[in-house]
Amino acid sequence: MEKEQSGSPDGIGMAGIQGGPVDDDGGPPAALVDVVLPCLNERTALPKVLGALPPGYRAIVVDNGSTDGSGALAASLGATVVDEPKRGFGGAAHAGLLAATAEFVAFCDCDGSLDPAQLAPMLELVRTGRADLVLGARRPAGGAWPIHARLANIALSRRLRRLTGIPVTDLGPLRLARRSALLGLDLRDRRSGYPLEMFLKAHRGGWRVVEIPVDYAPRLGKSKVTGTLRGTVTALKDMATQLAAASLHSPGTKSRRRADRPEADAQGATP
Repeated sequence: MEKEQSGSPDGIGMAGIQGGPVDDDGGPPAALVDVVLPCLNERTALPKVLGALPPGYRAIVVDNGSTDGSGALAASLGATVVDEPKRGFGGAAHAGLLAATAEFVAFCDCDGSLDPAQLAPMLELVRTGRADLVLGARRPAGGAWPIHARLANIALSRRLRRLTGIPVTDLGPLRLARRSALLGLDLRDRRSGYPLEMFLKAHRGGWRVVEIPVDYAPRLGKSKVTGTLRGTVTALKDMATQLAAASLHSPGTKSRRRADRPEADAQGATP
């Protein structure tokens, strides 16, 4: 399969895209939603995750240095595959965002813990103008969420409620917004602070951030981040950097940009 190589000057490395945007001339309909799936050795979960995508949702699997053949398997299952060899959740997520072409972009873990079908009500909220960013608040099944990660999430959510006034209970990985608006946030974190940076910048931009409950099942395969104590500590350090930056913005200096601001260029910079 041929690869189209595209460079990115913002430090995310070279991303190889397998199976580019849908051809408008005689090809299948373009996707309504691009679902970005950061992937590091998720071969076991990929068939379940990709098989759960609703019609009109295109999978963009970002292979973040897998050694188990995840990228090749995802491509064989019909996903668009982006190679991002530089390790880091934010780097993988942002590479997927830059590769997206649909009007709406969603982010989902690739480990089988989340059901992409639950993106449908999230899409409806954004399409109808009732929200600019929708977050999935996880309702864990037994054994799905280690206690250390759950406690860390409770503490973080509490702090975010105080800081922003948004009644958030979970900074979960399942989320959806318009692609142009996401690019306009100029997201820079390439590690575990990426989801938090998105939330904080959306708040500063005056976005309507809404949370809805989603099911959360035990992941398939080995966890790399919150399933381990070391990974959780690393994530908390990355998020602390974002919180420190957010504290520099006083309420009186918040921008009230709307979600339909001018679309960003390929590097995420706005006019």
